[in-house]
Amino acid sequence: MNEPMPEGASSATPVTTHGKRWLIYALGVVGLWGVWGAFTGISAQRGFPETLTYCVWALTMILPALYVLWKAGWKLDHTPRAILYGLVIGLLGAGGQMVLFYAVNTGPAYLIFPVISLSPLVTILMSALFLKERTTKLGLLGVVLALIALPMFDFSPDKGFSFMNGGVWFPLALIIMACWGVQAYFMKLANNSMTGESIFFYMMLTGLMLIPVALMMTDVSKPINFGLDGPWLAASIQILNAIGALCLVFAFRYGKAIVVAPLTNAGGPLVTAVISLIVANVIPGELKIVGLVLAVIASALLALAA
Repeated sequence: MNEPMPEGASSATPVTTHGKRWLIYALGVVGLWGVWGAFTGISAQRGFPETLTYCVWALTMILPALYVLWKAGWKLDHTPRAILYGLVIGLLGAGGQMVLFYAVNTGPAYLIFPVISLSPLVTILMSALFLKERTTKLGLLGVVLALIALPMFDFSPDKGFSFMNGGVWFPLALIIMACWGVQAYFMKLANNSMTGESIFFYMMLTGLMLIPVALMMTDVSKPINFGLDGPWLAASIQILNAIGALCLVFAFRYGKAIVVAPLTNAGGPLVTAVISLIVANVIPGELKIVGLVLAVIASALLALAA
């Protein structure tokens, strides 16, 4: 028997949790995004530029976006406000993604992704400032741990901060963290007036809109690998991101956000860090290990408080 839907609910957003289906989708997000994060830098190492990797990623978003929209009965919010929110959210997400493809080619993924996972810090601070929201004690603890963890990723006792000595991965990771933190803030606003399926569709659309920019940024004077380990390898890696995003849609659809958010927010970067450490066969310094652990704990606390 179908349960009655609350007033204002969309037919595309089921009310029931459908048992443990949300957990299957949430674990799918953790696994897919964790593996994607660990291997997304391989394409550039094989001679396929980061800019073209972005183009491939944008194209892989098409099928999940259309699938989600089909599940919603092809209902797309197209009011001026919905379009504005959708474009802002999409540009922040795609812009951060473009920077990410360059960042993972200049620094270690096992440190970059834990920094990015602290993006809820930006969301909480913006919500407190502009929406006058107040976080819980868990959220406050997460903010404190995040502020402690961030400098540890980039500081070494003998060299100081690496970005002052030619390193660029840390400030790039901060830019991505800011983009995705602000994006989440606007998602919070947009969800009051448009569906999640529409948000995802506009994210895909803006990703495609930035492809010409990525193509213009591509250095065609250098050899480009168009073989199987070029665009095809990139597609096989980036599709993990796209399918992970689709799983996230269904995880939130069938489960409670307060449970889904911490699992996906902290789990994915942790999987990335573990895989990257195993593949790279390196042991980071003590401060970076402490920073990594604190970042994982902070991201979980921030997600729980969201």
